[in-house]
Parts: sequence; structure tokens; C-alpha cells
Amino acid sequence: MNRLRSRFNVRVKGQPPQVPYKETIRKGTAPTPVSAPDRRPRPVRRHPCRNPAATARIGLQFEDAVVGGAVPRQYIPAVEAGVREAAARGPLGFPVVDFAVALTGGQFHAVDSSDMAFKTVARQAMADALPACEPVLLEPILTVTIAVPSAFTPKVQRLVSGRRGQLLGFDARPGWPGWDEVKACMPQADMQDLIVELRSLTFGVGSYSAEFDRLQEVVGKAADRAVEIRRDMLAAQ
Repeated sequence: MNRLRSRFNVRVKGQPPQVPYKETIRKGTAPTPVSAPDRRPRPVRRHPCRNPAATARIGLQFEDAVVGGAVPRQYIPAVEAGVREAAARGPLGFPVVDFAVALTGGQFHAVDSSDMAFKTVARQAMADALPACEPVLLEPILTVTIAVPSAFTPKVQRLVSGRRGQLLGFDARPGWPGWDEVKACMPQADMQDLIVELRSLTFGVGSYSAEFDRLQEVVGKAADRAVEIRRDMLAAQ
């Protein structure tokens, strides 16, 4: 960016890449009444399907648990669509993953009912219930392999620990005498400028590779900061 400005007189703006945070819930909730002027399906029941600290695997599961034809079959897809639309932005401002929704019943009117009405009330039920399900923030954790000369290995280990990383160990780099590979799990949010610090630390020779490993619950100041940034961004849209 400095070169663009100094050499080519091009004004640019930059910002760190957005971290793809997600959110999930700690507990479920029973159906609660929804006030509405027309006949609508009863709110769906939500329940978590896994430990929120584990890797996200199921996304969103929708279950049609209606019995006795309380909700006509043609409106079930509209309810599911409303649930999925609401899951795109949870109470913390991020997509909601790894939870299940069960439609347990409802009512309809032969004239007033429509796909849009059922979709709308499903979104409303989600908005009402998710905050009561103890939403938690999930951050992406990457498996990182850092290649450096052996003399820099202790410094790299301290670098990883200082960025909320979990060291997994290190081994000699195959085919590179005098080099090590340090393996660790690191939050994606703490890797934005890792290459800059790594090259500064190793006189420009260090490098790393990374791949997604799992989603993991994040708490404390890191979670508060991520939610605050997200809310500011959404408010500015």
C-alpha cells in the first residue's frame, strides 16, 4: 500500500480480512407462544446437537415433527426456509451453526395462510428464542506448520504462544538440514500479520502453511472485541 501511494500516487484504503466467525447455542428451548393477528405455526423447538467447542459438522438440521396435519404439508418448506434465513445472522451477528430445529405443530387458515406468513413466523420464532439459548461465539482454528532454521525455533514457539496458539511440537524439516518445522493450532484472528513478524524474526527466511482444523468457542476480551467489530460493521451498512 505504501508503494502504491509513493510510487504511483494511488490512494488506497485497506482493512484486515474478515475472520469467518460463527455462533452456536449451549442449550435448547421449548416452544413459546407467538402473538400474531393471523393463524401461524407454533414456534419451533431448538436444541444444541454437540459440544460448542468441537468442530462444526452438522450445520443446521430441520425436523418436521408435526402430527395430525396441524400444518399442511405445503407450508413445511416455507417454515424451514424461514429458519435458515434467520440462522444467517444470530444474536451475536454471525451465522448460527450446529443446532437442530423441530417444527412441532401449528394452525392455519384456509384463506389467510400463505408461504410468506409461515416463513415470517419461523424467522420471528428464531429471533425470539435464540437469545435464550445461550449463544456462544465460535472462531476458526487453523493447523499451522512453520518452517524456520533451528536457531529460531525457541523464538517461534514464543511467537505462537503469544498469539493464543497451542504448540503441538516440532521436528526436523525433511530434506533441510539445520531447519525445523514447528506445528501448532492457532486462531485465524491472530494470524493476520503473522508472516510479517515471522520474517522479521528470522531475517526473512521463515515461512508457514496453514489449513482449517475446527471451530472453537472463544470467550473473554477476544469474543467481546469480535462481536463489537461485527456490530459496528453491520450498523454502518
